[in-house]
Amino acid sequence: GGIIGNLDYAFLRGIEPTDLYGGADGTIPVLLFVVYQMMFAIITPALITGAFANRITFKAYLIFLVAWQLLVYFPFVHMIWGGGMLSEWGALDFAGGIVVHALAGMAALASVLYVGKRNVQDSGAHNVPFVALGAALLWFGWFGFNAGSELAVDEITAVAFINTQIAAAFAAITWLLLAWNYDGKPSFVEMLIGMIAGLATITPAAGFVSPQSAMIIGVAAGGVCYFAVVLRKKYELDDALDVWGVHGVGGALGIVMLGVLASTKVNANGADGLISGSTDFFVAQVSALVLACIWAFAFTYGMLWGIDNLTPVRVTEETERNLDESLHGESAYTE
Repeated sequence: GGIIGNLDYAFLRGIEPTDLYGGADGTIPVLLFVVYQMMFAIITPALITGAFANRITFKAYLIFLVAWQLLVYFPFVHMIWGGGMLSEWGALDFAGGIVVHALAGMAALASVLYVGKRNVQDSGAHNVPFVALGAALLWFGWFGFNAGSELAVDEITAVAFINTQIAAAFAAITWLLLAWNYDGKPSFVEMLIGMIAGLATITPAAGFVSPQSAMIIGVAAGGVCYFAVVLRKKYELDDALDVWGVHGVGGALGIVMLGVLASTKVNANGADGLISGSTDFFVAQVSALVLACIWAFAFTYGMLWGIDNLTPVRVTEETERNLDESLHGESAYTE
């Protein structure tokens, strides 16, 4: 169908170890493709978790994970990557600008609005060396995330790889300079946040634009996402990991900029953007993005309301003071 797929391969039914993705012309085993897609499927709701961390009950969280996958993630994976409705519109998303980042970002915004602020004051980064380690692992892993989405080793893989590096670097420096000007000091953590914004923004465009365009996307990511976070702080929305400002706004920006900067000279299987004289592709990108944002926000807010009527979503104030011990009977640290 145009919105959802089918159950032909449910529980890996009918898939043999020797089967190749893409049929006889395929180059990777279907089972390898399955594992790769499993990574996308779990990282997307995991991003949302960062927005409402330390506020919801574990039971509600488990229900939310399953419901969100079924009602939000799976339909858009099919609509864009499975030959569904958005694919028929002509929309493109190389590695998850809509499928991962825009959906997660809008879901994060809906979650924060529904669940509300933490009662415990946010004291900033808990451990800066660990933040640096995590950011380094993210940057390294993102090469597999983006370049791997070509599902082959060819010139497009190389383009996606270098574009990922370029956008992350340009966004990191742009964000650092803006934060330095705003706060008066150059912050290492702020630079790392900018790097992640660049990675999120280049994700939909990685294999469809030139390295020069990736530089533009990186600078735009650092600027636009930085001010999105400033706006979030102004309105006191408690998005613990800035999922909306970094991933949501970044993914959305990447989709729009792909509609502007895409070139079939880079990828013959892609499209030409506004700078190449194509308005149809730009319209398809914006239309797909608008649908994704509305869908993710509405379904997420509605799901949380529905779950709240089954089991409490928000933990009590007393439980929140010592969440690990209260919910799981364990602590991250021992004496």
